[in-house]
Amino acid sequence: MSILNVEQAINQALQEEMHRDSRVMVMGEGVAKSRAALLASFGPQRVRNTPLAEAVISGTAVGAAATGLRPVVDLLFAPFLTYAMDALVNSAGKLRYLSGGQHEFPLVTLSMTGAGWCVGAQHNHNLEAMFVHAPGLKVVMPSTPADFKGLIKTAIRDNNPVLVFTDLSLLHASGEVPDETEFLVPLGKAAVSREGTDVTLVSYAKTVNICLESAKQLEEFGISAEVIDLRSLKPLDEETVLRSVRKTGRLVIVQEASGLCGMAAEIAALAVTRAFEALRAPVVRLTGPDAPAAASWVLEQATVPTAGKIVQAVREMLPHAAPVVRQQIVQPA
Repeated sequence: MSILNVEQAINQALQEEMHRDSRVMVMGEGVAKSRAALLASFGPQRVRNTPLAEAVISGTAVGAAATGLRPVVDLLFAPFLTYAMDALVNSAGKLRYLSGGQHEFPLVTLSMTGAGWCVGAQHNHNLEAMFVHAPGLKVVMPSTPADFKGLIKTAIRDNNPVLVFTDLSLLHASGEVPDETEFLVPLGKAAVSREGTDVTLVSYAKTVNICLESAKQLEEFGISAEVIDLRSLKPLDEETVLRSVRKTGRLVIVQEASGLCGMAAEIAALAVTRAFEALRAPVVRLTGPDAPAAASWVLEQATVPTAGKIVQAVREMLPHAAPVVRQQIVQPA
């Protein structure tokens, strides 16, 4: 095991996969500088800087995938994916289907998203649900360095296009990462980050850590919260979510993205259509607003889910839960 931050874990995954498979290449805006170690190891043929033209980058990547390469493209900030929508959604996501399965389109797209750096509305927009809605695309959004490494390696080996969203404020978050070059995290498998019995908290990316913090605070009220980290948004691990909801009978879904037609809405629909008989309270969604992200730290943070908001929502579900009474220890004189 090594202690790495998310940025280091991503670079380690790319290094290992490029060593393993000569068809893997990295291209994007400034990658030769931002990933200088890759350039030193594999040269300019496999690590290519590109113009600031997302449509050109993604279109080139689709063509590269069609000819047998396995490109990884870095499009920096998630809102810039809107420039690449035609190549990713209308080509990469559909061409395997249109070929009757005769052709493969292995393509990984990296982008950064989320609040925390005050980069403003044109650089901070959580678009993951837009790509979940596009047929043929897979979408992952991890929360730990180990999952970033394992999911990116799996995504590179997948024969379909995969989008990997990196929550900006996680870039320098550290954690244990396995050193094994064959360490893989399967797509479509959620993680139970914390066991609990009274309520299920479902989330992904950095809001998983917010859920874990709220679970600790809920212990003060005698409430046991289970935390589910989706990791993969598409394919979605429905069974892990349903198993937890059937156990706890209560569900709170937390996401930073807007609640309108988002992942929280999908998870809520899943619970009420397939585990309705187990629910002991209405499903709660805690999401961001349907508004552009502010560049002000104060305004930005006012819109994101917090541990306090989660604790309040859960306590309203369990109004009779009371603070734990601790016995005072009197030291002998």
